[in-house]
Amino acid sequence: MSSLSATPAAGSGFAPLRQKTFAILWVATIVGNTGSFIRDVASSWLVTDLSNAPAAVAAVQAAGTLPIFLLAIPAGVLSDILDRRKFLIIIQLLLAGTSICLMLLSATGLQTITSLIALTFVGGIGAALMAPTWQAIVPELVPKQDLKGAVALNSLGINISRAIGPAVGGLLLAWFGAAFTYGVDVISYVFVIAALIWWRRAPDVDDGLSERFFGAFRAGLRFARASRELHVVLLRAAAFFAFSSSVWALLPLVARNLLRGDAGFYGILLGAVGAGAIGGALVMPRLRAKLDADALLLASALVTAAVMAGLSFAPARWIAILALLALGAAWITALTTLNGAAQSILPNWVRGRSLAVYLTVFNGAMTAGSLAWGAVAEIAGVPTTLVLGAVGLAVAGLIFHLVKLPKGDADLVASNHWPEPLTAAPVEHDRGPVLVTIEYRVDNSDRSDFLKALAQLSAERRRDGAYGWGVTEDAADPQRIVEWFMVESWAEHLRQHRRVSKADADVQQQVRRFHRGPEAPVVNHLLAINRPHLGRN
Repeated sequence: MSSLSATPAAGSGFAPLRQKTFAILWVATIVGNTGSFIRDVASSWLVTDLSNAPAAVAAVQAAGTLPIFLLAIPAGVLSDILDRRKFLIIIQLLLAGTSICLMLLSATGLQTITSLIALTFVGGIGAALMAPTWQAIVPELVPKQDLKGAVALNSLGINISRAIGPAVGGLLLAWFGAAFTYGVDVISYVFVIAALIWWRRAPDVDDGLSERFFGAFRAGLRFARASRELHVVLLRAAAFFAFSSSVWALLPLVARNLLRGDAGFYGILLGAVGAGAIGGALVMPRLRAKLDADALLLASALVTAAVMAGLSFAPARWIAILALLALGAAWITALTTLNGAAQSILPNWVRGRSLAVYLTVFNGAMTAGSLAWGAVAEIAGVPTTLVLGAVGLAVAGLIFHLVKLPKGDADLVASNHWPEPLTAAPVEHDRGPVLVTIEYRVDNSDRSDFLKALAQLSAERRRDGAYGWGVTEDAADPQRIVEWFMVESWAEHLRQHRRVSKADADVQQQVRRFHRGPEAPVVNHLLAINRPHLGRN
């Protein structure tokens, strides 16, 4: 802890460590993640003792990622509506209980493939709930000018854990056995829980427009469905991770069967991945100065494919370690490139939920890929499966390189330029749906260009909360064009006012420049009227 007492230079990458709360939670996170990697090494190696079937080994990998695929979006919603500190403490208790069960079963010799997969699945549930919440608390811990540095430090911390945890886990497993290794993971949660209890987080303030679970869930899905830029990121992520998952699913068998290593050597291989990731993170700024995001992702795919193909030939152990160093660098490059592309296109109000969608695609591709490649390995063998995965990754990388990642240079800060809607009397927040209409007068000569601009605006309306959108013309006066959209409640429409970004305001301005007339376009807010009960006198 002595290193935290020093004051990092202002503006440096370590400037966020000047914030005491961030520094303590950052160190606690490294300890907790290190324990998790130690646990994962024990589980990945233990399954090879219980069964040598590739499908069983891949099933453990899938059990860890499937919950993130299933629960990432609900977890993103929960991170926005619950007290994040208390939520994180509950999650840490769940993970600690899981590792205690693994420890006791291993100590008593009662561990089976079924119990190992089941408890790995429970651990995956904890990871699914925790990931978006840890990301969401960072802006609470550092000032705005240090936010990017804090995000970078979190990535560095994960890779420090990835470099240390697997190597330590492999050594503990070789020297003391699985039960002791799981016990070390249990101790790591004590540090994390203590740090969270120490953190005195300010309580959330409910201003009447705070979102509830199902409403926030629907709003997040609407945004993801309407954001074409997010679709591109998700497509590129799915293509990369579906093929690259083969090396992660089969790496325990590569270490044991192809390279003839023990648990300690497997830990060294995983440690090499972490060390390579740290090296890749350090050289990333130089790479970004020379290559754009698409080139970085293509290079990551080709390097990963080359490593997978190389491992299929059962090289010397020192060559395998060097290959895993390269794999770690390529892996962190792909992760940060895709994550950065996603972060750059997401406004703050939906960031957690949309990142959860990204995590869902990421882990869905990893889960499905692990199961599929495990099944292929049962038939074709591990070496052939690695070659097939390598060829698929290289081809997919070259094909999807044509689908360019979004630049992410739009200004997503809230514009707050919409005036408050006029009402004759206060409107209950849960009343709805709400029909909003905007009346334009457009010259016939501008009609085509106006409708093109309006089509761009429709995506913004849907992203910010509308579940229906359309455009109509007056049959008696074709120059009178009415845009309309539906919002599920008055409260959701008020939130919509807050969500419009400066980039969205620019799109709206492009539409309004086609409007002709002395007055601004007329905006109406129409509320649904509850029908009276029938059958009463």
